[in-house]
Amino acid sequence: MTSTWVGRSAVSAIALLAAASAMLATPACAETALTVGIGTQDTTTNTATVGVIIRQLKLLEKHLPKTGKYAGVKITLDWQNFTSGPPVTNGMMAGKLQFGAMGDYPLVVNGYTFKNNPDSQSELIAVAAYNLYGSGNGIVVNKETDAFSFDDLKGKVVSVPFGSAAHGMVLKALQDKGYPQTWFRLVNQSPEVGSTNLQEKKIDAHADFVPFAELLPFRGFARKVFDGVETNLPTWHGVVVRTDFAKQYPEIVDAYLRAILDAQAWVKADPKRAAEQISAWTGTDKEVVYIFLGPGGIMTIDPTIKPQLVDAAKEDVKVLQKLDRVKEFDVTSWVNDKPLRKVFADSGLDYGKQVVSTSNYEVSGEDDFCKRPVSDPRKAGEIWVKGGNIYPYSSAACTLGALNDLKAKGKEINVAYVFDTSRGIKLFAKEAFYAVGGKGEISPYLLKRDAEAAAEKSGAKVMPYDEAIKAAVSGG
Repeated sequence: MTSTWVGRSAVSAIALLAAASAMLATPACAETALTVGIGTQDTTTNTATVGVIIRQLKLLEKHLPKTGKYAGVKITLDWQNFTSGPPVTNGMMAGKLQFGAMGDYPLVVNGYTFKNNPDSQSELIAVAAYNLYGSGNGIVVNKETDAFSFDDLKGKVVSVPFGSAAHGMVLKALQDKGYPQTWFRLVNQSPEVGSTNLQEKKIDAHADFVPFAELLPFRGFARKVFDGVETNLPTWHGVVVRTDFAKQYPEIVDAYLRAILDAQAWVKADPKRAAEQISAWTGTDKEVVYIFLGPGGIMTIDPTIKPQLVDAAKEDVKVLQKLDRVKEFDVTSWVNDKPLRKVFADSGLDYGKQVVSTSNYEVSGEDDFCKRPVSDPRKAGEIWVKGGNIYPYSSAACTLGALNDLKAKGKEINVAYVFDTSRGIKLFAKEAFYAVGGKGEISPYLLKRDAEAAAEKSGAKVMPYDEAIKAAVSGG
């Protein structure tokens, strides 16, 4: 198997010359114009609060410095959109980008690639969003196949964007299971190409990062057979900056971090509006955006650089070292949360308190169908009525019962959400497997084998969505 983990981002003579030229082209003083390159991934929902939201709402412009050495300086923001992390690293190495947003494995490779760069290093300055259990990355198959697990892919053709967070997930899964890299045939395909090929059955499976493992099933032609949660390693996206730029323009780094805080607050203030807007800007279905960034979403929006994520990056290094894709890399020295701590302090926020917290904002409110409040948000559900609001429900059974009731009243439904019983991951109700008990207990699961194991213990019956919703009469 070939890869581009380091090759696409390695230091080359051309890159070094380009970086040096860019440095020389930037005057050290008396500047009248400054261009700031920011590499983002619009279709990667995890990066919305460090990219597309800031750009579209012009949040960074609000905080850019205008006094002192910046008086009279025209600052131009050069937003560049990519579909994966490695090209962002290439742009940063060439001096065309000063900031870059990408996923965990590409971030590690970014730091490693800059390690021997004589002009600048890179440093991690913020997190965009994370899932401590690894959900977000995943492997999907065409829904018409009979594959339901990772093991069902033996000898198959599986595509993945090489160098991505999903690529790292696949490699770790193989290592965890003790399978050789030849377990299946891994090929390099972008999210767009892999999605099309999966739909046309030109490949057997496609592995990808946020949002594709949820997006493709939502669009009706795919089924998830492996979730990153099974690697037991957090997945996350973050922001890196060239250290030469950060040293010369700390005020602009400060402004970008303030814009990230604004973007995250904007999402949480009205998650339905945020999902609709992000959908309009990126083309990702609003219902998919919401499952990641809405209350109880798959991803927790939080800029702080948590010890768990630093430890996960160290594990990423080990995975890549086993494959001889990186050598020694000190993750701890690469992380720099001092600028973010300063922004928190200046904003009256407690960084120390937030960095140790792993709480997300959750589903809440009154369940109008079962007539009780939502007391346990990770056993709750939501229904998004077409042209209307998103309503909370206190349990999966109440959610499915309310679906029956709403449909009987002639209401059209955009989507319904439930939570995996054992893992607490937000799911599309239509994509879940259900363990349905004799007394009306309904427990949703992400993976069919988890539902089967639970049913075997409790005497319940495993049902797909179409059957489970028929079993939900009163909600219980």
